[in-house]
Amino acid sequence: MRRLRVLCLMHDYLVPPEDDSKYDISVPWKTEFDVKNTLQVMGHEVRVVGVADDLAVMRNATREFAPHIVFNLMENFTEVGVFDQNIVSYLELLKVPYTGCNPRGLMLSRDKALSKQLLSYHRIPVPDFTVFRVGRPVQRPKRLTFPLIVKSLTQEASIGISQASVVETDEKLRERVHFIHRSVGTDAIVERYIPGRELYVGIVGNLVLKVFPVWELNLGNLPRENWRIATERVKWSGPYQEKHEIMSGPAQGLEESVAERIQRLCKRVYRTLDLSGYARIDLRLTDDGRVYVLEANANPQIAYGEDFAESAEAAGLAYDQLLQRIVNYGLAWRPERRG
Repeated sequence: MRRLRVLCLMHDYLVPPEDDSKYDISVPWKTEFDVKNTLQVMGHEVRVVGVADDLAVMRNATREFAPHIVFNLMENFTEVGVFDQNIVSYLELLKVPYTGCNPRGLMLSRDKALSKQLLSYHRIPVPDFTVFRVGRPVQRPKRLTFPLIVKSLTQEASIGISQASVVETDEKLRERVHFIHRSVGTDAIVERYIPGRELYVGIVGNLVLKVFPVWELNLGNLPRENWRIATERVKWSGPYQEKHEIMSGPAQGLEESVAERIQRLCKRVYRTLDLSGYARIDLRLTDDGRVYVLEANANPQIAYGEDFAESAEAAGLAYDQLLQRIVNYGLAWRPERRG
């Protein structure tokens, strides 16, 4: 394996401290530490740069370090989620290879309505939906029947999602849409709630794709009256997960033909949205066997021990091998090559 100069690009408030004795699985900079430390152990020369609101930091770091590749761990710029595409666009202008998804794939997947329109055009099943823009009246289309789930149009990581996100009346719908507008600061997307199993499928690659085993979020012993959804607490609260025995792992009891159908569908999603590098597709599987694509997450969470890395290991890729694959895909991808 060739020793590379790797510039790890991350938010300034997530730069790991030099003293790694402060590390444990609950630190907010776990992903950043795992990536940096693993790349160093693999023998690469790694430099970290924290970015706040100044692109000059990126330009200066690439000029001084002359990296073979930038490992992009930025999820937004100046706390605006849709600006993540601009980070990689700027790296392309600097003619520096980078890991993860290209700008067009980021743009298409970040906007949940736009991605659903594209997927629907290609006959990929998605829930019925509508969008309520900030400042516009909230008037439910008659084709959308309750229950409905209200989400941010562009934010990821279950931001703004709680049990109150699922609504069954027009009054509650208006309240929740206004909540998203006020508290999250984005437009709201409202979808038909799909009961069923919460599934994830990880994919890596550009032209040739490697699809990981179907993964499932097991919502454990949540109270019966609770909606079976991945709220912020379900995804990010360790004590809450432990209390309700919430776990994720390989989807149990799936017939091989069903798993293969889901994996083929996810490859179609990946290519339809022009994704590259690596991504995770979120789905729902109903009791009668129907599959709905909820969203595609470009550049998903890749901390050691998290869903994406665990499913990669189940596919035969240890964590260091996964990171090297991601680096290799970044080195191979060029803006003039689609996919």
